[in-house]
Amino acid sequence: MNENQEKTTHFGYKTVAENDKASMVADVFHSVAAKYDVMNDLMSFGIHRLWKRQTIASSGVRKGHYVLDLAGGTGDLTAKFSQLVGETGQVILGDINSSMLKVGREKLRNLGRVGNIEYVQMNAEALPFPDNSFDLITIAFGLRNVTDKDKALRSMYRILKPGGRLLVLEFSKPEQEILSKAYDFYSFNILPKMGELVANDSESYQYLAESIRMHPDQETLKGMMEDAGFEQTSYQNLTGGIVALHRGFKY
Repeated sequence: MNENQEKTTHFGYKTVAENDKASMVADVFHSVAAKYDVMNDLMSFGIHRLWKRQTIASSGVRKGHYVLDLAGGTGDLTAKFSQLVGETGQVILGDINSSMLKVGREKLRNLGRVGNIEYVQMNAEALPFPDNSFDLITIAFGLRNVTDKDKALRSMYRILKPGGRLLVLEFSKPEQEILSKAYDFYSFNILPKMGELVANDSESYQYLAESIRMHPDQETLKGMMEDAGFEQTSYQNLTGGIVALHRGFKY
């Protein structure tokens, strides 16, 4: 490659300079932060709560554990983990986006979740923690927005304790063709209109729909986790593969 040529990546279906993607994704989440929870309920018909419940059930979190809820946004997982780890444990809600962190902090404080939660703005590609720091890392609906996913997975592996686990909850590839077609119609015809009506922002929801299609499928992501060092990797398809929960361990 010519040294003067910028590296490119995808932003939804657009090709953009790699250096520009993070700020473009940031603009999307600054825009949607205030309506994020409402839109999640509308877009998924409330099913996102079941997907997150399955993530918590697969976490193995116990009292005293240290948990990183990465791309934790408005704090749904953090709220539950803070109860599970108790006073001797800690949960860090990490997000690259300051608007999402602010919404998450306000929501959790209003729920009375204080004492064992910290809020840290961070980039998944360069996590600001020492090696072997966490018993569990979760990233729910955030990995697809990361520019360099391989770098982020290696960063997560580094800061997990031996015996720790990573859970990746993310939109994926539906198992059945008929479901895939219905999902495409919904994503590209209904979703942006909902975004326009509820959040006055169709463009951000168009990007979110496109970013789902550009995300690696189940087997590809499993392979990426293994390349980053994770062992005993597996995934569970939820709602026919519209979402998948990937799991990997560090030994």
